[in-house]
Amino acid sequence: MAPKVKKSFGQTMHEWGEFLWNPRTREFLGRTGSSWALILMFYAVFYTFLTGLFSLTMWVMLQTVNEYTPKYQDRITNPGLMIRPRTDSLLVTFNTSHESTWLAHVQALNAYLDFYNDSVQVSNNDQCKPGTYYLQEDSGDVRNTPKRSCQFNRTMLGQCSGLEDKTYGYSEGKPCILVKMNKIIGFLPGEGKTPYVSCEGKAKNEKNEWTKDNDKVHELQYFPPNGTLDLMYFPYYGKKAHQVNYTQPLVAVKFVNITNNVDVNIECKVYGSNVKNDDERDKFAGRVVFTLNVGSDGTGSA
Repeated sequence: MAPKVKKSFGQTMHEWGEFLWNPRTREFLGRTGSSWALILMFYAVFYTFLTGLFSLTMWVMLQTVNEYTPKYQDRITNPGLMIRPRTDSLLVTFNTSHESTWLAHVQALNAYLDFYNDSVQVSNNDQCKPGTYYLQEDSGDVRNTPKRSCQFNRTMLGQCSGLEDKTYGYSEGKPCILVKMNKIIGFLPGEGKTPYVSCEGKAKNEKNEWTKDNDKVHELQYFPPNGTLDLMYFPYYGKKAHQVNYTQPLVAVKFVNITNNVDVNIECKVYGSNVKNDDERDKFAGRVVFTLNVGSDGTGSA
């Protein structure tokens, strides 16, 4: 085999120059003008077709989507519960002797309840009939939007409204916890009977299962009375349809007498004829478990 002849730098540059533009064959980057025109035309037609196919597919899909209601809600048919003030680990801990430990909870409740002020509710929401669903159905293809909302006035939370007691009981070791039910579009709780929230102490047994334990929870108060979630606040029609200051109904639980300086596990459940609160696979379905630690006399949580 003949040895490979090494090209000089000048020869290499000359070949590259001819590749970029060959004046003899009138080729640019190895293709003539007609070849470039054909390949560019092919890709233009090809990508135009792909764009059109994608656009058609998206248009067909969007025809099946309701902009007001999710098409599939089978995985969220049962509402969950959550508490305020919100904490990362559902642990509400403070010490009555140290304002710095409970001030953030008070500020969080103030910010959350701003939308529930009576002046805001009266100006934006309707005075509804209690005990009845506030149905606002569409008339055929004519949408009844935006949907109206019923007033949930802050004063309904009584001693937990933050209006009379500016610290929501935290300064005296009788804290208020707000319980809310997560929103589900079109959900009608209670099947005509008013659902309610109830809380109790919980402890884990030897099998690591939650069991009732009220040895550390001695007295609770509920606002509104009996912890009711009136039917007039349902159904919820979704963010787009229910855009006029929809405010969720709340239940405030005031822990009037609770054992201090220890972690107390609390479970709150919502009770209604079509609300599940005992599904062991979903710990937040119809219920919420949180820990409350009320420190006092310079001990406990600081």
